[in-house]
Amino acid sequence: MTVSDEVATRNAAGEAMCPYRLVMEHVTSRWGVLVLIELLDRPYRFSELRRAVGQVKQVSEKMLTQTLQTLERDGFVHRDAKPVIPPRVDYSLTALGREAAEQVRGLALWTETRMGEVEKAREVYDSAKRAL
Repeated sequence: MTVSDEVATRNAAGEAMCPYRLVMEHVTSRWGVLVLIELLDRPYRFSELRRAVGQVKQVSEKMLTQTLQTLERDGFVHRDAKPVIPPRVDYSLTALGREAAEQVRGLALWTETRMGEVEKAREVYDSAKRAL
């Protein structure tokens, strides 16, 4: 059994138990969030997307491939492979993907706006824990 077969088996079991949780994991995963938000702007080729998503921390080809495949399977990403030499593959959002990406971007913007309050709450919490 290959790694992808094992992952597929695990995913099938997870989907049977709670399909909503699994979709939430895909959409809100570390790379899923960044891919969805990036694809809101325009379609990307794989290498362009890898550079755009990996500006802060480099994403591996394997991880980006897995993320794109997962998002494609869920109906969020469209993969357009052109039969040319060299091969050209473009990734874009489907209508469902655009809807999900807008929601994720809203959460990302909210987090950015409220980060100061989160940091303050963490400091208060950590100070109280140290005082015990």
